[in-house]
Amino acid sequence: MTYIPSEDRYSKMIYNRCGKSGLLLPALSLGLWHNFGDIDNFENARNILQVAFDNGITHFDLANNYGPPVGSAESNFGKIFKQDFLPYRDELVISTKAGWGMWAGPYGDWGSKKYLVASLDQSLKRMGLAYVDIFYHHRPDPETPLEETMATLDLMVRQGKALYIGISSYEPKEAAQAFKILKELGTPCLIHQPKYSMFDRWVEDGLLDVLEENGVGCIPFSPLAQGLLTNKYLHGIPENSRAASHRGNGAIDEDEISEEKIEKALQLNTIAEERGQNLAQMALSWILKDPRITSVILGASKSSQVLDSIKCLENCAFSAQELQKINQILS
Repeated sequence: MTYIPSEDRYSKMIYNRCGKSGLLLPALSLGLWHNFGDIDNFENARNILQVAFDNGITHFDLANNYGPPVGSAESNFGKIFKQDFLPYRDELVISTKAGWGMWAGPYGDWGSKKYLVASLDQSLKRMGLAYVDIFYHHRPDPETPLEETMATLDLMVRQGKALYIGISSYEPKEAAQAFKILKELGTPCLIHQPKYSMFDRWVEDGLLDVLEENGVGCIPFSPLAQGLLTNKYLHGIPENSRAASHRGNGAIDEDEISEEKIEKALQLNTIAEERGQNLAQMALSWILKDPRITSVILGASKSSQVLDSIKCLENCAFSAQELQKINQILS
């Protein structure tokens, strides 16, 4: 059956300017870190992507190692793209990354020019794309000169394989150095993708300031602390959860679901209910309240989670009293 997107999809989403660029991104983006690999249900993955686009989520975020197995999320996305989204390529922002272990040997990891060029070529082939909109270096490489990694990102733009480039998981000091190099090369950094949630607030210790100073957008991943900031674990670990399945590839481990975090989540859930939200919606709204945040990456195992998350956009304002209560719980 031919997929026809919802005609009013753009009325359902808020779009924010990414740093000082000309690019607008949806306030919520869809991440394919989990639930799009070969071990997952293909039709379910396809339905999640369709529902996301039907509701104005125009940005799909991938990486070379997403799966499992590695590469399979890009391959499955490529099949779905060809089947459903090919006519709408110019309405989509598609991103991918390289920087984690992808293939055996000394050239399949980190941040060398050898690895990054090969990885992006492989990603484009798996997805059936001529270019990606954003290509990220996925994590800092302590052994490769930053100049080499950034020059390679610049090269990928000049070769037409990427329109913009970004970095992920860089600390404030190394991010600032990367931005300086890229600006001098003539390809300014578009965006930074850090881990950020109510339970992991490291970006507030300087990174957001560095991004603002350099006109770089911010798109946090794991905004729900991989499920801890939802109602999923409020009463223990359900049998069908990622924590119980031991699926690897960065999925949450049982030992991360501590009694202390569950108690905090229960207290936060009370505030969310007072706001007319569930815990997940409030956790997303809490990140989006900061004008330095361009977009937040959602993970979803079913389309209903996408629809539920979008409701966070109905209330992204917090009173001083609410913020004080939240900070007391998180301290």
